[in-house]
Amino acid sequence: MKLTADTNLLVRVLTEDDERQATTARAALAAAELVAVTLPTLCELSWVLRRGYKHAPARVAGAIRQRLASGTVAVDRAAAEAGLALLDAGGDFADGAIAFEGRRLGADAFISFDARAVERLRARGEAAQLLS
Repeated sequence: MKLTADTNLLVRVLTEDDERQATTARAALAAAELVAVTLPTLCELSWVLRRGYKHAPARVAGAIRQRLASGTVAVDRAAAEAGLALLDAGGDFADGAIAFEGRRLGADAFISFDARAVERLRARGEAAQLLS
């Protein structure tokens, strides 16, 4: 079967906070011919692991990379790598993915009220503007 993984499925596998659901989720992923992991799912996953489970950015990045390394995973790799790059720099996965997607859609710059996001993107050489 080809399936789309919801965030909660990946959270169960990565945190094992519910043994029954984690076992069920691992079995579903292992049996799948293809596992589609969407960009919104990765953004949610990063947020849940960082905010809800208090995982460090490096641990979250490692968990995401581990999931994406599976040969059955279909993902927008370029957008995921952009999110991971900002996460590696101490920022939010979502901000990196959003900035990347915006550029791909033709935007010249990332615009935000989030000073940290703008600072981290600028540090990576990306066009970003802070609104006040």
